[in-house]
Amino acid sequence: MGIRSRLGALDRRLFAAVARAHWPGGEQVLPRLSKAADNSLLWAGFAAGFAISGRRSLRRAATRGMLAVSLASPLVNLATKQAFGRSRPSDVNLPLARLLAMPTSTSFPSGHSASAAAFATAVAMEAPRQVALPVAVVAAAVCFSRVYTGVHYPGDVLAGAGIGIATGLLTRRLWPEAAEAGRARAVATAPLLDLDPRGRGVVAVIDPAAGSTAGALRGELPDAELVEPAPGAAMSEATEAAAARATVLAVTGGEGTVARAAAAALRHGRPMLVVPTGTAGRFARALGIETAHEAVSAYRSGGAVAVDVAEVGGQVFLNEAGLGHYPALAERREAREHRIGKWPALLWGLAEVLRAGARPVEVEVDGTPYRAWLVFVGNCRYEARGAAPTRRIRLEDGLLDIRLLTAASRLPRLRAFTSVIGGRLGLSRHYRQWKADHLRLDTPSGRVRLTCDGETFTAPGPVEFGKRPRALVVLRDIG
Repeated sequence: MGIRSRLGALDRRLFAAVARAHWPGGEQVLPRLSKAADNSLLWAGFAAGFAISGRRSLRRAATRGMLAVSLASPLVNLATKQAFGRSRPSDVNLPLARLLAMPTSTSFPSGHSASAAAFATAVAMEAPRQVALPVAVVAAAVCFSRVYTGVHYPGDVLAGAGIGIATGLLTRRLWPEAAEAGRARAVATAPLLDLDPRGRGVVAVIDPAAGSTAGALRGELPDAELVEPAPGAAMSEATEAAAARATVLAVTGGEGTVARAAAAALRHGRPMLVVPTGTAGRFARALGIETAHEAVSAYRSGGAVAVDVAEVGGQVFLNEAGLGHYPALAERREAREHRIGKWPALLWGLAEVLRAGARPVEVEVDGTPYRAWLVFVGNCRYEARGAAPTRRIRLEDGLLDIRLLTAASRLPRLRAFTSVIGGRLGLSRHYRQWKADHLRLDTPSGRVRLTCDGETFTAPGPVEFGKRPRALVVLRDIG
């Protein structure tokens, strides 16, 4: 007897054993669960719940899960089943209570099992364990239900699950995981080998709005000095004094606080450690640091990278600067992106800005006059097109990413809205994007109102944007 015949005989014996088995409550639960997974509706329901949860990790889990299902289902149902053509098992020995209507498609492999395993594998890459584990249990139950209800042999289920796991892993090639998606390239420097594992020499400036981060740092780095200015106190002075006596300047707070710390670290030649609070800020996310625990791990690893710093009007910024209606647009986008995603939040925010009676501003860009809705200047090149991008490829390319949304002479607000969409697709003549290492801006009034990393100030025009390539050393786990 050949291997294929022996495997077929084993498969039939296992199917018979399941047919004889009786699980209390199985006849009531498993057939219903199996039917719920028809056409992947069960996984679509999970994905919908994740999408409206407001948590970034669950939204990513929903997207990756449905991407995996969309790959696994046609691969099994349109290709693999046709290649093997195995007949369905006989339902003669199965109790009537657990029987399902026998599908008309061939048996090998199981499409339900492929979709279940694909979704569970993809969710496990993004969601926390307390979410991923129940999803995996439900997926395993769906797989078992296909044998329990008599529509598949165990071998069909194992093959389908194997295909599902493979397509779930394949999504890594098509869409990066959260850590990869947020982690921009930077130049590694020599490791900082003299760092004390208990945090001696670390001076951490804690923004008053940082919540429980101070307690987390005390627990992880008990010998670190924590500076906690009172609400309303001058953060700049506290940061400057901390940088003067620190071996490593740590900072936790908003993007403006991190930018001030970067300026102080540059003046005193100190490496900087960024400690996120709650939802990681843009610069921390670009470093691949999402939590305070990851920041401490980066410190203990001794890994360090050199990143670019941008400047304008005497102000340092690490992410982006803007004028016109960019600040209001960015604020509205950030308020909603954790619930509905970046792109829908951007369009919603733009609609609000335009509906509030916004008008274009007069601005000169490198000597050329424009009527513009916004000017965006990013520290290093950002990945996506569009007026308010969020993700960078690198942190050390020596370039400014400049984006300009000009105003049309007719239907200016409607044109602004469509230009954001068209600019993202490369189809709008009102959207312009280029790279440079220097930029000059001015306004007819001679006063330029700018927002740098969330903080707004006014400077006498013209203002000059420039770069300090690889000037700031930041701790990051480079292993």
